[in-house]
Amino acid sequence: MTYNKIQSIYIPISKRKILFVKSYILALVIIGLNSCTDFVEVDPPKNILVSETVFEDPATVESALANVYYTMRQQGIVGYDLSADMGIYADEMDYYGSNSNDLSVYIHSITPINSNVSNYWNNAYTLIYAVNDIINGVEDSSALSVEEKATFKGQALFVRAFLHFTLVNIFGDIPLITTPDYRMNNTTGRTPVNEVNEAIIEDLILAVSLMDASDPTGERVIPNKAAANALLARVYLYTENWELAESTSTILIDQFELETNLSNVFLKESVETIWQFKPDPTNIRNTSEANQFIIQTSSGNHYALTNVLMNSFEEEDLRREQWVGNFTSADGSTSLYFPYKYKALLSEVESLEYSIVFRLAEQYLIRAESRAQLGNISGAQNDLNNIRNRAGLDDTAARTQSTLLAAIFQERFVELFSEQGHRWFDLKRTGMAGANLESIKPNWKTTDTIWPIPESELELNPNLLPQNPGY
Repeated sequence: MTYNKIQSIYIPISKRKILFVKSYILALVIIGLNSCTDFVEVDPPKNILVSETVFEDPATVESALANVYYTMRQQGIVGYDLSADMGIYADEMDYYGSNSNDLSVYIHSITPINSNVSNYWNNAYTLIYAVNDIINGVEDSSALSVEEKATFKGQALFVRAFLHFTLVNIFGDIPLITTPDYRMNNTTGRTPVNEVNEAIIEDLILAVSLMDASDPTGERVIPNKAAANALLARVYLYTENWELAESTSTILIDQFELETNLSNVFLKESVETIWQFKPDPTNIRNTSEANQFIIQTSSGNHYALTNVLMNSFEEEDLRREQWVGNFTSADGSTSLYFPYKYKALLSEVESLEYSIVFRLAEQYLIRAESRAQLGNISGAQNDLNNIRNRAGLDDTAARTQSTLLAAIFQERFVELFSEQGHRWFDLKRTGMAGANLESIKPNWKTTDTIWPIPESELELNPNLLPQNPGY
């Protein structure tokens, strides 16, 4: 069983004059009640309510949010597609498939009409409009309790921040959408990256203050304060706010613990998981990552780990043994390595693994980098060594700020490969994309650090012009 990229039901910004976002929220509720309530184990209301009363019952709001998480997992902007596309765009995975859109990503010949480009854009803004309406509806509700309003609004703010953060790191300047008012958004332009980042941080700080400290399911599948802090630490790192990146990651390091056994890190019960997506128990019992990345036959292979990544593992690194698989064809002519972090295929009867979005190892590496940038060499070494020692490696030999930063960057490569596009975003944010890719990507251009705005959006809304340089 394979999963293709799902076409979104996005309504372009300049066409929203003919549709109120309320109707989409009702659709979210209906879909959530029929198909994905089990995703977060929310008991649905006994009947479908009209749109005016969606926000008068906490169960319907929970269902709408449940479907937001379901859609985030199923449609590229957060799930498997992001890991795959950003992996082949960078230097961690090779692509062997025949899909023309994926191939253009791999060889750096993306155009504004590439469906991968429009899918990321459309899927993200569909959900941003949805959570904006949830925020407004919850605030205006006369039936929800103060605690329910805080919980729901916090989750919606977190999702809005997450989606804007992913979009701004893929596309650069983007529309910052903070209202469901179609009249305001019909002709919206693009907001500079630094202002988008400021808004993301503002959303996350407020989300942390509103969200619950725990996930009522006990499975870390509903985002809470920890998930918002995990994203906030990442945003602070990307925006080079080293002090706040250090202090925010410390909150999580004090709260969670690393798995001591590498083979347990990607199981659904892993103690280091901060937030994860639960598969739909009706149809999808395990992760799409395993189903797409594990090479079972020569003809079925689309992705394999690059020689660049494989050569980055130190000889004694247990991650290569535990998290990398090998496929050799029957005639011995083909031998390929693949991501083997998730090992349970979709055909497994029991859900063994959930798709992890945030885990503690990243927070150690965020704090290590922040401490190194702040001149705290011993603190950075200690954080880095926590990750290295778990992988069976000796303490780092790096002793200066520059060598330590290089060591941390390298550690992020071998620890976070094939997860959520970390490698590409690291290359981009550190200004090292060209140095690492120009020799292996024949079509590499300096303007490749951001993707083009979808051509269809520019045609519908000229205020999004000009197109990104290079496209």
